[in-house]
Amino acid sequence: MLRQFVSLLALAATIAFDARAQAPDTLYDIVIRNGRVLDGQGNPWIAADVAIRDGHFVRIGRVSGHGKTEIDARGKYVSPGWIDMMDQSGQVLPHNGLAENKVKEGVTTAIGGEGGTPVPAAQIPQYFATLERQGISINFGTYFSETQTRVAVIGRSARAPTAAELDRMRAIMDTAMRAGAMGMTTALIYPPSSYATTDELVEVGKAAASLGGIYASHIRGEGKEVVQAVGEAIAVGERAGMPVEVFHLKVAHKPGWGVLMDSVRMEVEAARARGVDVAADMYVYTAGGTGLEATIPSWAHEGGTDSLKARLANATIRARLKNELTTGSPGWWNIIEAAGGWDGVVLVNARNPANKKYETKSIAQIAKEMGKDPADVAFDLVMQGQGRVMAIYHMMGEQDIETALRFPWTSIGSDAGAILKYGEPDETGLPHPRSFGNFPRVIARYVKERKVLTLEDAIRKMTSWPATRMRLANRGAIREGNWADVTIFDLDQLQDRSTYESPMEFPTGIEWVLVNGVVTVDHGKHTDAKAGRVLRGPGYTPGRD
Repeated sequence: MLRQFVSLLALAATIAFDARAQAPDTLYDIVIRNGRVLDGQGNPWIAADVAIRDGHFVRIGRVSGHGKTEIDARGKYVSPGWIDMMDQSGQVLPHNGLAENKVKEGVTTAIGGEGGTPVPAAQIPQYFATLERQGISINFGTYFSETQTRVAVIGRSARAPTAAELDRMRAIMDTAMRAGAMGMTTALIYPPSSYATTDELVEVGKAAASLGGIYASHIRGEGKEVVQAVGEAIAVGERAGMPVEVFHLKVAHKPGWGVLMDSVRMEVEAARARGVDVAADMYVYTAGGTGLEATIPSWAHEGGTDSLKARLANATIRARLKNELTTGSPGWWNIIEAAGGWDGVVLVNARNPANKKYETKSIAQIAKEMGKDPADVAFDLVMQGQGRVMAIYHMMGEQDIETALRFPWTSIGSDAGAILKYGEPDETGLPHPRSFGNFPRVIARYVKERKVLTLEDAIRKMTSWPATRMRLANRGAIREGNWADVTIFDLDQLQDRSTYESPMEFPTGIEWVLVNGVVTVDHGKHTDAKAGRVLRGPGYTPGRD
């Protein structure tokens, strides 16, 4: 009887506490009312209010208390903030933390670092401290690149490291992981990353794996060799003992459209069946973008930009390079072939005022105007660029985008950075519509228009799945106790507006965005709030800052 009496007292206390919590005069920081709440985990929406206090969700359901700020989301969808799994904002955020194009397309969290951190491993603590001191509008985490360890130890040489040099490379990766990096990345089509062998990647990767890191890769080839390249990424993760993330999954090879993507699926699912934690992210455009120097075989890049330009100026070497565009070259992915020829390669940032008039034209068009060979045009543009000359490569098929979106293990990444200044390209120098429209486009085109995904699954791919994938504690789902990252949108009005011709157009339909419980977009306008947090990886050792 005593036990029953104590239980009744506890129950009464719980009821009384809940009544106090829901008293009409209870004050929250923010209450979002009357919305269609998508929890982010793939469930259908529910009609509910959402109360937020101290940056966290504290109540979901009927909220009778008041908010210092009240948001009427009637007729709108309330989802967790969207997570960009392949961001390029690392260089920009210390100079402009607003990340305006990110938050205005619903992104509240971004994971950068395809090319590593903007600073050496030992300086990562100061880099993160700068972001925290100055403030950022999005949550941000970053990988560290295997190439950074390679260049720090053996420079831009194509040779393999010695055993002693590998030890030093592992030590650098260990330093980066303990400073808060998410894991190890590679970008294996770009020298000097392309010089690294699979064995080298495994050995350096072990340092990241020992501290819980993920291996994320721009794989060695995305064309006819894409299945083998995915297989190499899986092998690195499997041998090193860490999860694998394939960056911007695509089939950039027209003869393989409609065929190779399913082969990729089988490769990934076979690995998952044997216990390898592998997945991929993607953007939803049929054109990619990168430097025009990617059209030059890898061996010519050894030693860096000056060495490359010297080789391009040598008539004998240039003749060899042009021949290898046809014959192929070991360790080089032929991106011209992937684009179906020079007609599919479009100059978008010449990095030279004299060549600006050629921007938005294909290399084939420019060659015709100049009366020159297209390869010579491309090589000359690279030589004349005052910085990295950028191009758009039209090389993917719509069918493959739809196929890959249906894979349950794909998430969404933009391969684009925050802008430094509106009207200017992001840090990559690449004016691509994915910088402003990738996330709304997933819903506008592939949910509303083409019915490839349900709304619930599209939101899952942009919220709880990437949060789970990256081990982001208490993010990615609207659940009591989680961080209050929120994107509120009007489904009817949601539309990406950026195009290849006008890539810097903000989308419509994103009404409010909250980052850690702070209103950062209000009726489509940035509030200048900087409530984002630095997200440190699993190996982070407090006190090393």
